[in-house]
Amino acid sequence: METGRIILDETRFQITLERLCLQLIEEYDDFQDAVLIGIQTGGIPLCERITRRLTELGIGPILYGQLDITFYRDDFRTRTTPLAAHATRMNFLVEGLRVVLVDDVVYTGRTIQAALTALNHYGRPKSVRLLSMIDRRFNRHLPIQPNFSGLVVDALDEAYVRVEWAEEQGRDQVLLFANQDDNR
Repeated sequence: METGRIILDETRFQITLERLCLQLIEEYDDFQDAVLIGIQTGGIPLCERITRRLTELGIGPILYGQLDITFYRDDFRTRTTPLAAHATRMNFLVEGLRVVLVDDVVYTGRTIQAALTALNHYGRPKSVRLLSMIDRRFNRHLPIQPNFSGLVVDALDEAYVRVEWAEEQGRDQVLLFANQDDNR
């Protein structure tokens, strides 16, 4: 098992989160007509952290939801093992609201495509923007790109990027693995 290379340490991680929050404030002011929606599972810790920080900065109240996309993925029927769905927690409709979809890593764009499809069940938003901690812009399969991103990573297709959270792994950091199998 290979150890990943740290590409965003704890200090830069915090600075990056703060910058993303400030960009959201510039764009959405007090979030009166905007909502944050984290994509299960990777986008949830990022969305929760951003929501908490915005609240600390006096912004809000902020509508926040968690969106499961498991059965909206274009590959869910081609898997060799059963998929485990996660709960969607959204007690509001997005009709007429400005939505910020939040995910940890944007890679092929397929997760975001599935999220957009799932989001349709909650109404027609005024607009949808995408925020990610990491934008892996190489090897994109679909014409999808984040409007707000913490770090752009240009890595080969075999590489793997993992965002780690203090609440889950004990430290805030982003790791780059040379081979996806090394991440296990």
